[in-house]
Amino acid sequence: MGFLATYIMRGRWQAATAVSVLAFLSLFMPPISIVSSAALALVTLRRGAYEGLTVFGISLTGMTALGAMLGSVSFTALYGLVLWLPIWIVAILLRAGRKLALAIESAVLLGGLSIIGFYLYNPQAAKMWLDILTQMAPANVSLDAMQPNLESVAHYMTGIVVAGTVFGWIFALFLARWWQAELYNPGGFRAEYLDLATSPRLAFGSIALIGMASLSSGMMAEVAWNLSILTFVLYTFVGTAVAHNIMNALKLSRYVVFGFYITLFLIPHLLIPVALVGVSDAWWKLRDKFAANKH
Repeated sequence: MGFLATYIMRGRWQAATAVSVLAFLSLFMPPISIVSSAALALVTLRRGAYEGLTVFGISLTGMTALGAMLGSVSFTALYGLVLWLPIWIVAILLRAGRKLALAIESAVLLGGLSIIGFYLYNPQAAKMWLDILTQMAPANVSLDAMQPNLESVAHYMTGIVVAGTVFGWIFALFLARWWQAELYNPGGFRAEYLDLATSPRLAFGSIALIGMASLSSGMMAEVAWNLSILTFVLYTFVGTAVAHNIMNALKLSRYVVFGFYITLFLIPHLLIPVALVGVSDAWWKLRDKFAANKH
């Protein structure tokens, strides 16, 4: 995908064309939205907040024009705004702070504020999700049999949806940072990613949040559990970086490392122990211990 990064960096009009066209295509193929966001993030990381905002504005105008073809101008404009505004903010923070961990934590914070804001706007979020899930249930399945499961899942759907959105932001940011490194600092993203870590204070706060969710009840417990789902995103990324470091310290084949990531993709349940590794690393510095033992 290096050719796309090169095209994006040729100028603001090329960047805006890529950002808006990719976003429009993502209406039909949602994963492409990550590439669209990454294109905007790349411009912001390399050329600053103002240039990123300019490309943002041109792209939003282009997206609105493309939306007119579908007869849904307001929807496509809102889609572009929701898709690009968070990644533009996070890219600014990464450019200023030069710490990948800070950018990821900021993305999680934005997601957390979104969850809290949603509950302030709609305290009956679980009921809303239950109605949506009920409508999505297959016609050949008994709703009476599914109702208990749907009611249980509905309480966590806000956190699940926001966590999925934040995953998309972070993947887009990683892609943009990788593009930037390939064009201007070969190998830079790998070193930055493998150094990904969070502070013990943040890890303690995440554990305290789970404790609050477990010990409280009602609305407070529901909001706390949804926020806990979001912190899971953060420590999944940290845990994968730690595991990658450990495999490097053990001098395992690159195919083993590749297999590790494929396994996580195919068996998502393995993300839970990976996230636990990410939390543990805040205190135990696991990657440093393995590196020291190898020397």
